Amino acid sequence: MPNQIPVFVSSCLRGSFFCLAIFLATPAIAQESEADPARDALIVETLLRLDSFDLEAKPKTKAAVLRFLAMNRGSERFFQLIEKFKIKDAAGDLLELAIAQPSETVGVEAAELLLKLDAQQAMDETLTGEDHARAAALVTALGNVGGQAVNDHLMPLVTAEKQPLAVRAAAAQAIGKTKSGADYLLSLAKEKQLPADLNFTAANILFASPDPAVRESAARYLELPVTAGATPLPPLPELIKMPGDAARGKQLFMTAATCNKCHVVNGEGKDVGPNLSEIGSKLAKDACLISILDPSAGISHNFETYLAVTADGKVISGLLVSKTDSEVVLKDANAIVHTLAVSDLDEFAKLPTSLMPADLQKTMSAQDLVDVVEYLLTLKKK
Repeated sequence: MPNQIPVFVSSCLRGSFFCLAIFLATPAIAQESEADPARDALIVETLLRLDSFDLEAKPKTKAAVLRFLAMNRGSERFFQLIEKFKIKDAAGDLLELAIAQPSETVGVEAAELLLKLDAQQAMDETLTGEDHARAAALVTALGNVGGQAVNDHLMPLVTAEKQPLAVRAAAAQAIGKTKSGADYLLSLAKEKQLPADLNFTAANILFASPDPAVRESAARYLELPVTAGATPLPPLPELIKMPGDAARGKQLFMTAATCNKCHVVNGEGKDVGPNLSEIGSKLAKDACLISILDPSAGISHNFETYLAVTADGKVISGLLVSKTDSEVVLKDANAIVHTLAVSDLDEFAKLPTSLMPADLQKTMSAQDLVDVVEYLLTLKKK
């Protein structure tokens, strides 16, 4: 019988659905090896041709489906199976896909299925977790799904005091893609309920609105940062469209923009913030601009700023290099490493702001900024 199964299935696929159901109930299937990818694939193809099937009532069949999902994560069949049979066991895989590729079709489809499965617990654990980058990525994926249901999930995050700025900014950007979300941000600004650290994010969203009335209202309550000479910065969508000069941007990176004082590129510069040698393979133009203009809204995991205050009044802020029961090691903005005894600390806390200055654009023109970003985009993984 086992050697006849593929022929039997092939015949069934050309025949009736009743025949397919008989195949799934055949005892020989349950007795076969539980690690046969070809057999699992046959079972999956059979299931997808049935109008209905109680997967929970057939543990062996469900096990085959779960093995198939694990082997084919992100494929068309992966999504078809999960949606058709409402497989909540796949929530973890969907979550990882959404976080890994929040702005790609695969990640957005995964986020959409998380919503359809009502996998609220899995999403909440990520959104409230300590890895802010993962939380922000999930918010971005949900925002790319869009719709009022997503807004209902994300609107409360915008003003949630316990949420880090990175997550709140991602939530504002996500809901700002819809009219109702933009209206919500505008109402917060009007009523002076918009957190101050979200002014840049909200201003970029509202000043880029296609609705003149929204832009006019936003101008009464919000303003964008100014560049050198106190010239107002153009909204983000306009900056993205501006062409840049990578060669000039490299020169600025090493001089006036002072980027190399905290970042290493191909072995040159100070090792304080993230190494930028491959940043062009990791961030798009809009993300690069935001990371410069609003650095605290997108702090990378392991690059959060910590504040240490010693008993003798010394105050040090920097990146956490290491922490044990006896000592804390911080690296400050000048790349100086400080080793502090825990017993000497009066205060030690993680700050919500980035070690990177939030007003670097004041030293540059809008074109300077675009040129620096154009240079960063050339730094690709070799």
